[in-house]
Amino acid sequence: MNFDKPINRLNTHSAKWDMMKPLYGVDPEKGTSMWVADMDFEPPVAVSDALKTMADQGVYGYYGNDGDYRNAICGWMDRRHGWNVNPAHIFTTHGLVNGTALCVQTFTEPGDGVVLFTPVYHAFARVISAANRRVVECKLAQNDGRYEMDFDAYDAQMDGSEKMVILCSPHNPGGRVWTVDELKQVAAFAQRHDLILVSDEIHHDLTFGAKHTAMPLAAPEITDRLVMMTASTKTFNIAGCHTGNVIIADEKLRAKFATTINATGTSANSFGLYMTQAAYNHGDEWVDALCDYLDGNRKIVDDTMAKIPGIKSMPMEATYLSWVDFADTGMTKSEYTDRVQKQAYIAANHGETFGAGGETFLRFNFATQREQLVGAMERLTEAFSDLQ
Repeated sequence: MNFDKPINRLNTHSAKWDMMKPLYGVDPEKGTSMWVADMDFEPPVAVSDALKTMADQGVYGYYGNDGDYRNAICGWMDRRHGWNVNPAHIFTTHGLVNGTALCVQTFTEPGDGVVLFTPVYHAFARVISAANRRVVECKLAQNDGRYEMDFDAYDAQMDGSEKMVILCSPHNPGGRVWTVDELKQVAAFAQRHDLILVSDEIHHDLTFGAKHTAMPLAAPEITDRLVMMTASTKTFNIAGCHTGNVIIADEKLRAKFATTINATGTSANSFGLYMTQAAYNHGDEWVDALCDYLDGNRKIVDDTMAKIPGIKSMPMEATYLSWVDFADTGMTKSEYTDRVQKQAYIAANHGETFGAGGETFLRFNFATQREQLVGAMERLTEAFSDLQ
């Protein structure tokens, strides 16, 4: 595995690279794409070998007998997270945005409130609003530059019309790995307000020193209202296979979700099942090396941001997405984004898309080759050199 291997993704139908100029005005020949949450790394060799096996078979029909695929998921969750998953509890969706949308459709009605702890992954609000449900933003508090939850404030916000809460664990974009105590508080909040709790744990393998705890292990008492979402796609950089898992232990909730799956005609992508099975069965060493490499990139980003007056990167415990606050520069949003995009030639996500609390932030994806990252950080430093 060589994470320094240069890979030119231009003109490969890469959303991350081929859409940076239309969306951010950044020429990909001059700059660095740091917005979409995929990595510029090849997946484990086992994943590519699985696709070659499919190609050699020569026929790309419907996938059947998915027992080995389910067992690969269960083996990974047990081995890496100490979480014992029943293979019969797994539903496969077209990624976790699709999984989120199916949960909203299944467990809420038009007009119901769905709680988000914001700022948070922007696709949640998008699918909630598109389904004619109401986004209820419970704003995260900052304590010494670190996100924490304020349940006294959140309790006061509830009016009884809320039916679901979606947790991002680990948190995107803040990079928090929630503690067991914090997870218990989320579970208790869901119980107090009779909410279905959807826990999106897609970033659970990408941690730096902190220990991620799966929600069923932190709060087993809420099985009757818990829906888990996991995927191999972020971990192994195979997002294009659009394969995610919704895991539901409670029989009644599982039956309701199965009805939605049947009603929407959702079925698995054969390529995604081959890739996921190979990744989970053979990807441990690769992920360990990846996390070490990402941690090195994280330190480069943090060191760069710390040297620019008025710019603060939030301390990270997980993900490869640095959440950077420009509030203390005294600049308007257009002023600092112009410097990032037009002078540093970096395409980064704009913070307001993540909801309340994100207005002065940009999100930088640092999962790229180190040489590419160092160049981007040098240009960013130069773009704000008058502050230093």
